[in-house]
Amino acid sequence: MTDTQQPVYQVLARKYRPETFADLVGQEAMVRTLKNAFAADRIAQAFIMTGIRGTGKTTTARIIAKGLNCIGPDGSGGPTTEPCGQCEPCRAITEGRHVDVMEMDAASRTGVGDIREIIDSVHYRATSARYKIYIIDEVHMLSTNAFNALLKTLEEPPAHVKFIFATTEIRKVPVTVLSRCQRFDLRRIEPEVMIALLKKIARSEGAQISDDALALITRAAEGSARDATSLLDQAISHGAGETTVGQVRAMLGLADRGRILDLFDMVMRGDAAAAMAELSAQYADGADPMAVLRDLAEVTHWVSVISITPEAADDPTVGPDERARGLDMAKRLPMRMLTRMWQMLLKALEEVAMAPNAMMAAEMAIIRLTHVAELPDPETLIRRLQSQPQPPSGGGGAPQGRGPGPGALTQAPGRLSAPIAPQTSGATMSGAATAMALAPDSAIPRLASFDAVVDLIRANRDIKLLIEVETTLRLARYAPGRIEFEPTPQAPTDLAARLSQRLQTWTGQRWGITVVNTGGEATIAEARDTDRLATEATLRENPLIKAVFDAFPRAKITDIRTPEAIAERAATEALPEVEDEWDPFEDN
Repeated sequence: MTDTQQPVYQVLARKYRPETFADLVGQEAMVRTLKNAFAADRIAQAFIMTGIRGTGKTTTARIIAKGLNCIGPDGSGGPTTEPCGQCEPCRAITEGRHVDVMEMDAASRTGVGDIREIIDSVHYRATSARYKIYIIDEVHMLSTNAFNALLKTLEEPPAHVKFIFATTEIRKVPVTVLSRCQRFDLRRIEPEVMIALLKKIARSEGAQISDDALALITRAAEGSARDATSLLDQAISHGAGETTVGQVRAMLGLADRGRILDLFDMVMRGDAAAAMAELSAQYADGADPMAVLRDLAEVTHWVSVISITPEAADDPTVGPDERARGLDMAKRLPMRMLTRMWQMLLKALEEVAMAPNAMMAAEMAIIRLTHVAELPDPETLIRRLQSQPQPPSGGGGAPQGRGPGPGALTQAPGRLSAPIAPQTSGATMSGAATAMALAPDSAIPRLASFDAVVDLIRANRDIKLLIEVETTLRLARYAPGRIEFEPTPQAPTDLAARLSQRLQTWTGQRWGITVVNTGGEATIAEARDTDRLATEATLRENPLIKAVFDAFPRAKITDIRTPEAIAERAATEALPEVEDEWDPFEDN
């Protein structure tokens, strides 16, 4: 009895791998360039193919190798872009057994020793083929020393040697290597082309699969032909001859697209109860919480894109019902709402990935999203605040005929600012302090108040003494040339001596500094804080400010600025004007 050998099953990704440039889909620009180069006998010494996974980099390398070594069915052919597939070189290269076409995986052979084998063998002519061809896959994995060892041979190889590189990480390949190669960027395969390819393979396999299922596979493949054919192979087995979109969705672990749109609509309406119920129902039907949130992010991106460019809705992988709902959402939902949804979903995806229970994290994310959806955007909030009635004149505002006093609220176009009460010590050097620095002999008569002394300390940039005077000195009595103060418990013991020494140095005359136990006023810092608290209290009574705190109870006033202070700061930070620009072409 003789044993009959069963045919070995071959996966669709290998069974339908392109054998000629005519079979290569989605890469028309590269095919045209190579055909013209072969026709004009301008074949480069080295090629490098780059692109995402499954777009045909290694396949293209093998087709080029067959085209270079094809001799035709009659054995008299030359290099061609349409290898016959019948001659011995074509069959040997297809089966991976040709002695002159060597494929090397750079991911497992990364060192100089592996490249040295190539360098030593390039000097020998091909055994049976026209060209000796080296195909190096994942070439970016080579070490730096290996790249350097290959440079000289790559730049000036023997006439009978060709190099073909393939990589998914073109940025990791040294520029010295790229400059010696002819580069081809393989594009993602367009959805229309991919669906047509999958239909052709399904017909050849005698499988029945719906167009919606093919669109779902195409979307999941993300432009990779190998991924698409592998998923099609799995879908045919899953459907046992007839495959529906529901079976493909279950195979991929995806939620129903229509139900995802329902969930998205519930979230954007702020209906937390309905959204939670829908999420629980999808989870009970087998949907992964991470996949649900990822689908919500995809819908958010899709609706945002078609709100800007409605033509983007004409995607062959999108059904008519889904397209109509997406266009309706794009008209209804403002862009601020969509961008806020996108940012929060990105954060939610990180939380779900790290959470011990993915469903709990997804539920918390849905709760946050639904509650945030009801919050007004800043423009609406400002419009709402401005529409509230203003207080009657004379009810806490500044008296008529006078400018706004300390604590009064002023509003400039597009900006809300709150003036602060006048402080006892300014932030800049006064004119009196400038005069004292220039003429110390007449300085004491000019120091009519203690504020002028503080300005003098600030003008001479003694920061340590300035902080101590403002925070630890309680002034009891002041006269030009004499100071009496009560120190705080935090005051340094030598404050009086150092203050006297500094003032004598700056003014040129002796100062009498006396320390007393009682009778001191509040420090400059305490007075400043008191003024600020009083100003804040006044501001909080303003209807606009009160409305802001009612909407945001945990808000705080972090800074109060007058229009004058804003203008002064802008003038300080402005670039100086150039009065006379130098012209290099102007004659002296």
